[in-house]
Amino acid sequence: MVLCALNRQLLRSSSSCCVFMARLQTSSRRRRCLYSSTHGFNQEETRQKLRAFPGGSVDLLKQDSGVAVLTINNPARMNAFSGSMMVDLEEKVSQLESWTEGKGLVVRGAAETFCSGSDLNAVRAISSPQDGMKMCMFMQDALTRLLRLPLVSVALVEGRALGGGAELTTACDFRLMAPGSVIQFVHKHIGLVPGWGGAARLVRIVGSQNALKLLGGAVKVDPERGLYVGLADGVLEADGDAPSAGTPLQQAEDWLRRYTEGPVPVIQAVKKVVLAGRELPLLEALQTEKEVFGTVWGAPANLRALASKSKHK
Repeated sequence: MVLCALNRQLLRSSSSCCVFMARLQTSSRRRRCLYSSTHGFNQEETRQKLRAFPGGSVDLLKQDSGVAVLTINNPARMNAFSGSMMVDLEEKVSQLESWTEGKGLVVRGAAETFCSGSDLNAVRAISSPQDGMKMCMFMQDALTRLLRLPLVSVALVEGRALGGGAELTTACDFRLMAPGSVIQFVHKHIGLVPGWGGAARLVRIVGSQNALKLLGGAVKVDPERGLYVGLADGVLEADGDAPSAGTPLQQAEDWLRRYTEGPVPVIQAVKKVVLAGRELPLLEALQTEKEVFGTVWGAPANLRALASKSKHK
């Protein structure tokens, strides 16, 4: 009786799982926005408005190793996002969605600081509630798609990650903090709450009580506190402490390598089943896991591994 009920529920959930699987595909077809005209949102119209506020860039370097580096580049303003940089980010996410050889991603800021959120010049110019809401929806979509990439991602936090910059760190799977760095959700100090999805993601990372403390108190999270509350997954070596460790970027890539070693289809499959487990109800996550499992069972990587070694050694 229980098994029959379970089978019926699995069958009912199969259609929604197929939809989720379609969203996981690394192709241009995956570029569906969280919001639509029913929400009063036109993505292309918002993109054009944001481009009217130029400055800085978001740069993407794809490497032969399968690990890309995404750099928030606006040092004159502590790497704050101008309007055009928000569009840059969305476009770079689109490129990563279609990167079939990708396995990992490091998100960092230029000039040894991470990101200070939104450029206040752009914020003041789009201060109407309607325009602010459209910017919010645009960035929620971009950062949600960033987190859903079939790549294992890590935020390399040097210097300060403030406001929207703190929210950006939560759109990565992991966070590494350099000595002396700070993550701070300063939204309260400017009469706001997170609007780029940072609050929802923060609760999932550190729990509701810690999230309330970090948001309500605008707490400065240094590496020690970051490790304690679970916001940081590691702390980099300080300059001079371990000369062989390399630059912060090299350290981050070395740290990430343990999770990206292996064939591309397998690493992407790992990310997909974790994503399903995080975002779907249990029965739908099980169905999705089965579908992803079917893409790697008997595939070249699986057959090579079976021929070369035994898991029981």
